[in-house]
Amino acid sequence: HIATGSAGSKLAPRGMFWEEVEMSDGKSGLQLRSLLKKSGELELSLVDVPTPEPADDEVVVRVEATPINPSDLGLLIGPADMSTAKVSGTRDAPVITAKMPDAAMRMMAARLDQSLPVGNEGAGVVIRTGSSDAAKALMGKTVSMIGGAMYTQYRTIKARDVMELPPGTTAADGASWFVNPLTALGMTETMRRENHKALVHTAAASNLGQMLNKICIKDGIGLVNIVRSKEQADILHKIGAKHVVDSSAPSFTDDLTNALVETGATIAFDAIGGGKLASQILTAMEVAANKT
Repeated sequence: HIATGSAGSKLAPRGMFWEEVEMSDGKSGLQLRSLLKKSGELELSLVDVPTPEPADDEVVVRVEATPINPSDLGLLIGPADMSTAKVSGTRDAPVITAKMPDAAMRMMAARLDQSLPVGNEGAGVVIRTGSSDAAKALMGKTVSMIGGAMYTQYRTIKARDVMELPPGTTAADGASWFVNPLTALGMTETMRRENHKALVHTAAASNLGQMLNKICIKDGIGLVNIVRSKEQADILHKIGAKHVVDSSAPSFTDDLTNALVETGATIAFDAIGGGKLASQILTAMEVAANKT
């Protein structure tokens, strides 16, 4: 039983592009846009956009960190052939163009010739608020938020869509607060609802994988972690993971089968997709089932 999903997120340090741009008063700011032209050319650019003044129940957040999830990349570049990417424009206003394969243009039809903002979630400091008590209570606080258009310098957003981070928490630490945690919880809930008792996860040392381990350890759920190197295995062992198998090891097939026998895992979440790993997992599940 294989499900493909997020491989976790990578964190863009203090904004992917704005760390070298002097911060303004927040009245306007740079925003990363993705535009797919009918000609089949993908264009990524920085656009200076005005920051909407907050309504009564809104706040303005200076974005300081945002994760790069597979769902973000789907909108940012989609199936474009990035080997064709070219850089033009200026240092302050660079433009990246790449060719979109003809075969992918049909499924991209709904977004043609639209300049789209990118980024599901992020974190930063509230610099202006509306007049409601809920909004004003967030002034100066470091918050995480969900709502799209996060690859930007300033984001006006409903107060209900942000979460105040604990004191001392950095924006980088709090930026990946929604997609990965909810994905990890979704994995264990799916496991329970489909009457499995343990699960397998690939790319297990990712941000998502580490969250999933902490949930499974706390809830007493058997988890088989598949990683690609000893260094990744060490990351998981340090947080208490019991079953970690290295796909680069000569003994991988036997190690995986033994872990499946011990845990009884019959559902797997393949964060990568493609290649031969899914087939290896299914085959090992069959062997483990025969042994037990």
